[in-house]
Amino acid sequence: MCSDHFAPWSRSQGQSGHAWSWLGAALQATALSFGTVCAPGQRYHPAIIAQAAATLSEMHAGRFWVALGSGEALNESITGDPWPPKEARQRRLRECVDIVRALWAGETVSHDGLVRVKGAKLYSRPAQPPMLLAAALSPETARWAAAWADGLITVNGPRDRMRAVVDAFHDGGGGGKPLYLQTAMCLAETDAISEQIARDAWGQAGLSPAQLADLETPEAFERAAAGVPHDRVLRSVRASADVERHVAWLEQDLAMGFARVYLHNVHTDSNRFFQLFAPRALALRAHAQR
Repeated sequence: MCSDHFAPWSRSQGQSGHAWSWLGAALQATALSFGTVCAPGQRYHPAIIAQAAATLSEMHAGRFWVALGSGEALNESITGDPWPPKEARQRRLRECVDIVRALWAGETVSHDGLVRVKGAKLYSRPAQPPMLLAAALSPETARWAAAWADGLITVNGPRDRMRAVVDAFHDGGGGGKPLYLQTAMCLAETDAISEQIARDAWGQAGLSPAQLADLETPEAFERAAAGVPHDRVLRSVRASADVERHVAWLEQDLAMGFARVYLHNVHTDSNRFFQLFAPRALALRAHAQR
């Protein structure tokens, strides 16, 4: 999976390529399923997202999913348009969801609301539309999205916060729908090195959802993350040199009902991850599927 960013959260992260270009290459080069988290309504018109997702799904049947969220100013404010408050972004997102689904169904769509569409129709559509998930960081968003989403994707953090998001999605009508998790981790030579890399490379993980949504530049994120206590970052990045500790965390994720767990190793040296941890993670997946 990938997140559809225009800019990284910090300059040290270095890169931020175009997600949809990368997805096309990744899908044709592998047999894996892929998905992305994006925010239609400002940087992207929802009809363009509908078209891009439909084309990937037609080319690679059953292998692509898309998650929609209300977005971050870091990526969306580049248009120069005002960055709306959360409530307005959610109303805009719901309009976009309905537009995307109508286009996937073959309808000709005109709409005049927080987004505008005139006579749009998709002529390349897959036999089965892709799964449309909701991206949610808070229980309130998860509960709100449960009515329209095919499933939920969220991020790891303190276990009680993760449970609150899952429970809210179920309470809002999401019972029986799949749950996906993106988890940030760091596996290095020692616990101390793992924790230091996690803080340096992924310090924004300790920011609040409101800060993540409203900060506009990598430099602003760097300034905000500099004041975050280290232990708060480590609540959201699983940092340890112990492979079995990482496996135990994953076992708890599966026990919470997550059907898929997407692992993001924030350490730029991935050799230890692939050599030591990947075989254990794949064995755990095989056991969970039996």
